[in-house]
Amino acid sequence: MNRHKGAAGQWGKVARWAGIGNNREKSGSGETMAEETGVQAAEERDMTLEDSQEAQANSGQGAEETDASSGLKKELEQVKGERDQLLDRLARLQAEFENSRRREVKERQDVRDYAVQNAVEPFLGVMDNFQLALNAEGSVDQLRSGVELILRQMDDVLRGLNVQSVESVGQQFDPRVHEALGSIETAEYPDHQVIEEIRKGYKLRDKLLRPALVKIAVNGKQVSE
Repeated sequence: MNRHKGAAGQWGKVARWAGIGNNREKSGSGETMAEETGVQAAEERDMTLEDSQEAQANSGQGAEETDASSGLKKELEQVKGERDQLLDRLARLQAEFENSRRREVKERQDVRDYAVQNAVEPFLGVMDNFQLALNAEGSVDQLRSGVELILRQMDDVLRGLNVQSVESVGQQFDPRVHEALGSIETAEYPDHQVIEEIRKGYKLRDKLLRPALVKIAVNGKQVSE
């Protein structure tokens, strides 16, 4: 802007100088004053035009800054909205995971309770019969017969649960299902045959629950042969 003003001033000086020269050669001071007034008006028009252009430039720059600020605000609001959506989704996932974990724990507990119920319920009748036997009055033989009936009832309950006793007496010793607590030398039984059962063994289908405790025969004649 100062550069334009300086150029206009120089141009005015030249015009005034030219005017003065012409006045000296031609008519006089009246024309000189008219020319100076015209020069001043031209300078003022130039200054007004420059001010207008500068104002327009500043206005355009302000509009650009406003548009940029508005764009940043919109982008910030969009980012905040996406953040809120992610936080809400995370909270929902955490709630779903917690509910799933609780359901799994409850289902496992229900399965255990169901298994215990199925295993215990058949023995309740056996417990009742034992209680009746203890309160019964009678001879030793009658008490013995009652206990034998309860044992048979117990065997039936175990078979209903797929639990069976391990065959022992009369069987050849099998270390997979038998545990030898002793041996008896005899020629009446084959070597390593189970001749006495001290404690019963049991299996759940093909799975051994506990081995049978037995005594086995040692036949020296068969060993020597």
